[in-house]
Amino acid sequence: KLLLLCKSLALTKNLPVTAIVILFSIFFFSSCTATKNAYYFKSLSKDTSINSLVNKKSDSKIRKNDMLAISISSLNKEEDAVYNAPSFSFSGGAAGSASSNGYQVDVNGNIQLHKLGVMQVEGMTRKELKEKIQTGLLPYLKDPVVTIRYSNRRVTILGEVARPQVLQMPEEQLSLLEVLGSSGDVTPFARRDNILIIRESGSGKQFKRINLEDHSIFTSEWYYLQPDDVVYVEPNDKKINEENRNKRNQTISMALSGLSVAIIILDRIFR
Repeated sequence: KLLLLCKSLALTKNLPVTAIVILFSIFFFSSCTATKNAYYFKSLSKDTSINSLVNKKSDSKIRKNDMLAISISSLNKEEDAVYNAPSFSFSGGAAGSASSNGYQVDVNGNIQLHKLGVMQVEGMTRKELKEKIQTGLLPYLKDPVVTIRYSNRRVTILGEVARPQVLQMPEEQLSLLEVLGSSGDVTPFARRDNILIIRESGSGKQFKRINLEDHSIFTSEWYYLQPDDVVYVEPNDKKINEENRNKRNQTISMALSGLSVAIIILDRIFR
């Protein structure tokens, strides 16, 4: 587009070739900026051992409104189908009833399971609930095996990553590095030294800035994300400058295009 603009300006015979070259040079060199190297764990020395890696937290507790994907298998295959059928549900809007997505914990912290009735599950871990259900089903199923996963827990990642997304969190926790990896890693325009994590707490929202160029992330309590966390990867100065430059160049280009048309019209009128 710039070359076509310069050609149109040259056709007017009213703008010196030198001026056109100067304009072209300004546009060309304004797009060249120095690239600053950025990578993970700059502060980590070669062949270093870190003895105080952050420990993964204990199993999280089941909360109200959690959706539990409960799978039951035993030697009674016909009975298993009753518990695992996607269309299985209770009539009358029973609290904590089953749906195609699993068993939702109601406002009272309960679910309702076939044969076992209403069960108080809020505050239990998945392991505790698994053992409770397996024990309760022994009179009805032969050697029952229960697996439980969360089906509505998730984290959100936004900003300068290859694939911004809402990532499902069926297990207890995900590390920040796992979430970035699942999102295709950060882009070349990301600030690795200023990753923002937004977390819900009982008193409101918490905001934490993480520097992934520093290996201290491995000892941070924010290394593992929690359900409903939001991760925002901020753009670096190069991205911001490039966006501003593109807007400025677009404005200048439009102005020069208008000027070129005006010069051509005036040249035709006064020729």
